[in-house]
Amino acid sequence: MNPNVKSPTPKKEARLSIRTTQEQKRAIEEAARARQVSASQFVMQSSLQAAEEVLAEQSRFTLSQQQWDEFVTLLDRPARVIPQVRRAAAKNSPFSER
Repeated sequence: MNPNVKSPTPKKEARLSIRTTQEQKRAIEEAARARQVSASQFVMQSSLQAAEEVLAEQSRFTLSQQQWDEFVTLLDRPARVIPQVRRAAAKNSPFSER
């Protein structure tokens, strides 16, 4: 692959509009200047970072060693029989061929 050839950037087709107060706009513009990017780039980068953090919180969690050991112990226990689940599993599925 030629290192001098840039890969095409994805076409930006979607728009996102927000309303702000003058004070909020000034703060965003000042922060963008400090980072040497446009206000639009600053808002996009900051929003994406915040979105990734929120989504990560929804899919990852951290445990101490003691909590991990307790969790593994619970997973290793034999499953308990739940009569309602056993009865439900014994029924024919409405999606199976008859």
